[in-house]
Amino acid sequence: MSVQPAPPPVLAAPRETRDEGTAAPRPHSVPARALAVLRIALGLVFLWAFLDKTLGLGYATSGESAWINGGAPAAGYLGGVSAGPLQSTFNGWAGAVWVDFAYMAGMLGLGVALVAGIGLRLAAAGGTVMMLMLWTAEWPVARVLADGSPTMSTNPVVDMHIVYALVMVVLAVCAAGRTWGLGSAWERAPVVRHHSWLH
Repeated sequence: MSVQPAPPPVLAAPRETRDEGTAAPRPHSVPARALAVLRIALGLVFLWAFLDKTLGLGYATSGESAWINGGAPAAGYLGGVSAGPLQSTFNGWAGAVWVDFAYMAGMLGLGVALVAGIGLRLAAAGGTVMMLMLWTAEWPVARVLADGSPTMSTNPVVDMHIVYALVMVVLAVCAAGRTWGLGSAWERAPVVRHHSWLH
């Protein structure tokens, strides 16, 4: 009676380099680390804006104009809008308490979410809306301002607000909070697991 050769061992399928259902690179890969650096850097942009406007650190905001000293963080920006279809609306909002609160809450929320690497989907959605509002206030499409002077717009469509919005979307899609951030722990939280839009 002949002995049958043993079947060849079944090799395990190679591990995927991406997490199932996402476009996220492996947490310790070079692309993941690059996205983490980009995420933290953008977060610090928003956090700095919040801190400077709140405390009046003497860069874009003087101490006398600080939010804690009664200043209106969004008033100068909105009051200076002089082009676009929403010019009068933005001018009318300048100095409104609810606008200042929404603006500062947005800056703080985006800064914390990006630096910590949590809630990036929510940050991308809210941040995109905020950036589009700021883009509309800048209105780079215009060639001249209301007083007839040139806008000096460097690009009629894509400015830093559009770029920031796109970066936030890419960071959310790539789950960039899992590297050098609290993204993985955040995603394991029960409320986040049941509501994927909180990722």
